[in-house]
Amino acid sequence: MRVYPTFFRLAFSWMDAERAHKIGFKAIRFAHRSGAGRVLQKFTAPAASLQTQAFGLTFPSPFGLAAGFDKEGHGIEALTELGFGHVEVGTITGQAQPGNPAPRLFRLVEDRAVINRMGFNNDGAAAVAPRLKSARAALQRHYPAVRPVIGVNIGKSKAVELDDAVEDYLVSARSLAPAADYLVVNVSSPNTPGLRLLQDVATLRPLLTAVGQEADKAAGRHIPLLVKIAPDLSDEDIDDVARLAMDLQLDGIIATNTTIGRSGLVSGPDTVQACGAGGLSGVPLKVRSLEVLARLKALTNGELTLVSVGGVETAQDVQERLDAGATLVQGYTAFLYEGPFWAARINRMLAKHPARR
Repeated sequence: MRVYPTFFRLAFSWMDAERAHKIGFKAIRFAHRSGAGRVLQKFTAPAASLQTQAFGLTFPSPFGLAAGFDKEGHGIEALTELGFGHVEVGTITGQAQPGNPAPRLFRLVEDRAVINRMGFNNDGAAAVAPRLKSARAALQRHYPAVRPVIGVNIGKSKAVELDDAVEDYLVSARSLAPAADYLVVNVSSPNTPGLRLLQDVATLRPLLTAVGQEADKAAGRHIPLLVKIAPDLSDEDIDDVARLAMDLQLDGIIATNTTIGRSGLVSGPDTVQACGAGGLSGVPLKVRSLEVLARLKALTNGELTLVSVGGVETAQDVQERLDAGATLVQGYTAFLYEGPFWAARINRMLAKHPARR
């Protein structure tokens, strides 16, 4: 019998969602600092059969934590102790910024979904970089064979105009690439005004080219570069981005970010309207996320690593994405509903899949 859903209902469901997130994240980090996480790791570590190769890296598991949970690199070690094969930190911007005014995070419990308009709240690239460096060194010490992977997701500072976006992304690339295992250019959040306009291939080409070159230069090695796209792109725009990614020889595409759509929700219109603007994540995104994955798979034909995210809750969901062409799968929203042993449960079930026995 699983205890966490009852605990969530009693302890967190009535609480402001952002406050609940902060309390839960502090508890996870405390477990690490107290040594409890290291003990738990004996039970949460992914089976060796789950090791996955992607863009030149070895991941302990194909399942990882999407950007948004650990925005500033405060809990990388703690989160890997829960069984995530990789943790994608961010979104991080060139300039420190507080994000949008609260309240800015809302649950739609009936839909197993979340609406957020956080607005890339973070300390800025210069402040986050030392945390990433420290975490990476610690993981290398504690996992001498195959360690969890650190991804870094970067976005545009709100105060920076679109015309100056490239240089703003380069500020982040210079600071963060040396401590990253891979880098993600986020041009698909709905919560920074104008950001999604950067998904137009004419604008995206110089941005990705510049970031890739700067990241490799700053790190003194090749940093795998991926782009994260929105589910709200038309099929034609998805095709254009995929062709661009192959033309530029990017390492992968992450599909998808949150959606501005609100169709097919169980929650009542008044409840949804009260949440206001923002990106919707969770179960309602599952169908579109799978559609985008299938389209990218058909078009890229194995030339790019595909990372699938959106509506992932169970090991069956993860396996479905892997079978559909994803090499890696990420989750986030279900973590809020499923609790700290979510990744470990998924890994245990994945290890039982006939292909891995």
